[in-house]
Amino acid sequence: MGKSDLWRAAVRWTSVVPVAAVVLLVLTWGRDLPGFAVAVVSLVLALAVLSAVHHAETVAHRVGEPFGSLVLAVAVTVIEVALIVTLMADGGDKAATLARDTVFAAVMITCNGIVGISLLVTSLRHRVAVFNSEGTGAALASVATLATLTLVVPKFTTSKPGPEFSTVQLTFAAISSLVLYGLFVTTQTVRHRSYFLPVTAEGEVISREDHAPRPARATALRSLLLLCLALVGVVGLAKAVSPTIESGVEAAGFPQAVVGVIIALLVLLPETIAAVRAARRDRVQISLNLGLGSAMASIGLTIPAVALATVWLSEPLVLGLGATHMVLLLLTVVVGTLTVVPGRATLLQGGVHLVVLVAYLEFAFTP
Repeated sequence: MGKSDLWRAAVRWTSVVPVAAVVLLVLTWGRDLPGFAVAVVSLVLALAVLSAVHHAETVAHRVGEPFGSLVLAVAVTVIEVALIVTLMADGGDKAATLARDTVFAAVMITCNGIVGISLLVTSLRHRVAVFNSEGTGAALASVATLATLTLVVPKFTTSKPGPEFSTVQLTFAAISSLVLYGLFVTTQTVRHRSYFLPVTAEGEVISREDHAPRPARATALRSLLLLCLALVGVVGLAKAVSPTIESGVEAAGFPQAVVGVIIALLVLLPETIAAVRAARRDRVQISLNLGLGSAMASIGLTIPAVALATVWLSEPLVLGLGATHMVLLLLTVVVGTLTVVPGRATLLQGGVHLVVLVAYLEFAFTP
């Protein structure tokens, strides 16, 4: 089989899987699944993730950077929000901390996991990872501000008992999240787009990828549709297996916060794969756009959504982090700042970020 035949086979495969995932989602929605069905759903879920990455890269190649990174980050986060709100509505008292746990897990996975592995891959292949510190620094500052306002400040407010916002405070946090996310997107895509484009080792901006022709408009639109279907399938099937995940977490004696960690790992898998692929091509700026952009989208869209959901949800919304997680968030911001400022990173910086991620996972499972 020639290279063109292999490519056509891959295209057919990535076109069938999103539709199959959505069909399987319809068939399994709201049902208790036996072990065999859970295995099938998990397999289709994994294939849907790979399909989503393929179509996201097609769309990204058509629209160019940083719009391509934004498409995947926003698409995944919008459906992640729907998943969180759905699980909160079904979860009762145990779901009070689900939004906090999932959002914080997303921040740690993106800012340490995606960033760390991208720097590691690039520096292993090209010795030094080079990126634009202006755009990356602005993204990190935005993430740090939103994470502090929404996940740290509630621990110290006194209007309500416990790590919760009052109605007025939650409204302020939701509006601030939307405004800051809007400013971030405008800066990234309009006013200072060049700050978020890949750069050469000499610091010159790479405004165009010349290694392959851009996909046709019809091809990109088709991939956009299939990307949305794949992401719906990923998040919906993740919800379908979530009772099994929750039962497994409870049987293993792990904290309830582990459910949020697992959800975030599943949902962020497409961005992680796409980021690693970009890093292998020495386009670590695209990887950082994906990581930090996903963190921004996760906070900037999730907090307003769950704030609105509290209008009809009777359970409290707990947003404040515990002491251990606040320390890890502070460490993430400090390490991220020291990584971003030079605009260049080596194997060491990638390893440091990954160690912080492993520490977070360790304390999530054994607090």
